[in-house]
Formats: sequence, C-alpha cells, structure tokens
Amino acid sequence: MLVRPQPLELRSSKVGPWPLNTYAVVCPVTRESILFDPGAEPLKLQALLKDTKPVAILLTHTHLDHIGALTEMRTALNVPVMAHEGPHFDGMALDLDQTLAHGDTVKVGNSWLRVYHTPGHLEDLLCFALEADHRIIVGDTIFEGGPGKTWSAAGFRTTLQTLRKIVLAWPDATLCYPGHGPSFQLGQKRQAIEAFLNRDHGNFFGDATWT
Repeated sequence: MLVRPQPLELRSSKVGPWPLNTYAVVCPVTRESILFDPGAEPLKLQALLKDTKPVAILLTHTHLDHIGALTEMRTALNVPVMAHEGPHFDGMALDLDQTLAHGDTVKVGNSWLRVYHTPGHLEDLLCFALEADHRIIVGDTIFEGGPGKTWSAAGFRTTLQTLRKIVLAWPDATLCYPGHGPSFQLGQKRQAIEAFLNRDHGNFFGDATWT
C-alpha cells in the first residue's frame, strides 16, 4: 500500500531591512531541510535551521534582498545552491551547483518540491510547491495585494502571462507564501486577479495592485 509522506514542516523568519520572508522546509522523518532565499542575518538563518540537516539552498530569484547572505550561508552549510539558469539580476554571474527549470523536482527527505518558472518581476523567478500539499513558496511572483513590481512594459506583459497560465491554474486552496508580507489563500484573491487580467493596462509597468 502506498503511504503518503508526512507534510513538510514550513518555517519562516523575517530578515533584513525590508523585511524579507526567508523560508525553510523540513522533512519530519529524516530532519533534512532546505533553506530558501538567504537574504540577510546569517545567525537568524542558522537558527531557522536548528535541529535539522540542511541539504540545499534554493533561490526564488536573484534580487539582492533575497541573496545578501548567500555567500556566508553557502560556506556555513556546505550544501549545493540551486536556482534558475538566468539571466540573473543585473547580469550577475551566479555560481550554481544545479540549475532548475519549470517542472523540475527537488528532493528533501521523504518528500519533493515541484518547481514553477514564473517570470515577470525577474526573468529567473521560481516558485516551489510542497509535494501533495496546498502550500507554495512564491517569492516575489505575487503578493496579497498585487503582482511583483516590474521594470518594463515587456516585463509586465510577462507577469500577466504568468498569472494567466501558471498562477490561476493552482487550486483555490493554495496557500501562497511570498517573499514579503503575509501569506494568503489564492482562492480569496482569484476574482480580483481575474478582474486585474481583464483590464487594459496599455504599456504600464511598475508597482500594481489587484484593485
């Protein structure tokens, strides 16, 4: 008989001046863990991983507020760093141990994470869905009040495509855990997102809200 794995433990900590939501997932059986977006404050990040066995660092994207402590945490944990192949923010050269693409999976203990490529806010933006679960770490793809900021009309049009093709395909029960601000249930925002997509935005880009 197939036994479903126990749900991953999801931890979070606010770091840096913005602040940034840094996350960790922990397998309740093996205690293996993955750290997401080591933005700042390495000591707080170490505390987030207490009583676990780190196996990887995953990046939702390469804006500096999400990777500010990457070098320190990579050295401290001695685990592979995984992210989208890019292009990365401001053309940075990022030394990755493994690149991730849409549809890939990442193992943590007895469970898996599924990778979604969700460009717009940045070209290398990824989301990570917890296996057989309703929780997704969405980075700066979407927030409770709107999509991630864009810096060109082309970037904003890409965001609209990401919302239509990927985000709205997730079930209403999906809990989104963003890079900044509170988590929220997708179903509670679906109507506002659909109305947002139906509006004529012209050549807009920048900060946007659903309403």
